[in-house]
Amino acid sequence: MSVVDVLLPQSGMGMQDGEIVSWLKSVGDIVEKDEVIVEVESAKVTVEVVAPASGELIEILAEEGSVIEVRDTIARIKEP
Repeated sequence: MSVVDVLLPQSGMGMQDGEIVSWLKSVGDIVEKDEVIVEVESAKVTVEVVAPASGELIEILAEEGSVIEVRDTIARIKEP
């Protein structure tokens, strides 16, 4: 078993942080690699963040409304 961190990606050169708008998955849900799991707003643009791996979403570290720095861990996925 391995755990994969879901990081807030940098979607543009000037992006420093983003606000978690909406989680599309919940803890305990099974996700597929490249499936959209959360929407983040940065500079009035909404970015869809995809799962970096397939498995179970075991932890959400950034609640909706939180402002998170680029490359911070926002969730964790446990691979089968």
